[in-house]
Amino acid sequence: MPQLVPLSWYVVLASVLFLIGLGAVLRRRNVLVVLMCIELMLNAINLNLVAFAHFLEDVRGEIIAMFVITITAAEVAVALAIVIALVRHKKTLKVDHMTILKG
Repeated sequence: MPQLVPLSWYVVLASVLFLIGLGAVLRRRNVLVVLMCIELMLNAINLNLVAFAHFLEDVRGEIIAMFVITITAAEVAVALAIVIALVRHKKTLKVDHMTILKG
C-alpha cells in the first residue's frame, strides 16, 4: 500500500504541537491551562508513537500510546482533584499564588 503522507510530516506536526504545549506551560500562569498544555505535549508524543508504529509496521508503538492515554487519564483525574482542593483553599487558579507546599 503506498504511503500518501510521509513520516516526516507527522514528526514535524508532533514537534510543532509539543513546542506549542511547552511554550504555553512555561508562559501561562493558570493551572487549568497548564494542565491542558501538558496534555497537548503528551498527545504530540502519542502522535509520534503511532506514526512510527505505522511506518515500521509494528504494533508496539500503538500499544505504548494506549498505555500513555490510560495513564494520562488517571493523571488528569488526580490533578483536577488537587486543583479543586487548592482552589477551595486559595480561591485562585494562578500558579504563582499556590505556594501551599512551601515550608
